[in-house]
Amino acid sequence: MDIRVERVPSEMGLPLRQRVLRPHETLEQLRARDDDAPDTGNYVAFANAEVVSTASVRREAPPWAPAAEHAWRLRGMATADEWRGKGVGARVLDAVIGHVRARGGGLLWCNARVPARSFYERAGFLVRGQEWVEPRIGLHIAMQRMVEASGPASA
Repeated sequence: MDIRVERVPSEMGLPLRQRVLRPHETLEQLRARDDDAPDTGNYVAFANAEVVSTASVRREAPPWAPAAEHAWRLRGMATADEWRGKGVGARVLDAVIGHVRARGGGLLWCNARVPARSFYERAGFLVRGQEWVEPRIGLHIAMQRMVEASGPASA
């Protein structure tokens, strides 16, 4: 099946994010104030016309380095159950990394669900700190990786 990954308006990934990550929240509750900021990247993987994976990346310093420049937060990474283990989420994550790379690179971080830890480790992320329980959504761990700049932004 043909899978394509595209940068899209934020609302395109919200239904899948809600279904997979936060079924107890409304679509409006899932929205963040910077979802559609110019530097924010919202990506989805389509299988035909169906959204099967999604992620968002925005400029945001991590809590352990609040003054960090060139920091990006990965949020709302979700893949439909029936598409996990098929490389679709990795393609969306690659698009997110490319987004950061094209904008000067920097620290890319996330609060990952512990069951997804190995997925992020395969993509070069390292654990930062201890696990914690996020109420209503489960066990999490902070993770990070550096992304090198590409093109003119790295000069």
